[in-house]
Amino acid sequence: MNKNDTEFLVQKIRTQYTEKENTKLDELKALDLKVKKPATVFSIVFGIIGALVMGAGMSLVMTDIGEMLGMASTMVPGIIIGIVGMIIALINYPVYKKMLDSRRKKYAKQVIALSDSILK
Repeated sequence: MNKNDTEFLVQKIRTQYTEKENTKLDELKALDLKVKKPATVFSIVFGIIGALVMGAGMSLVMTDIGEMLGMASTMVPGIIIGIVGMIIALINYPVYKKMLDSRRKKYAKQVIALSDSILK
């Protein structure tokens, strides 16, 4: 390893242990994350729930799980449960957009003010 590679490696390790200054750009990134993260987490969880419900309905229709649970006919309940899961999955994106838009309106003044102060 030559001297330049060694210096680069030392500097890279050193920066991990020095305290970073909190700049306005970091504050803007944190504020942007504060706006987007709750909507994203909600949509992921809601989508997973929808997929699981739809999968449960499909399992009732396609397997003998319903018979093991003591259900005589699993076709109709399975289709209904599957459709409920599909509806949950379909409304996930509009709910996400509405939630994100409301959070953007809530924090718009702060984001604009902070971005204006960075640009000046």
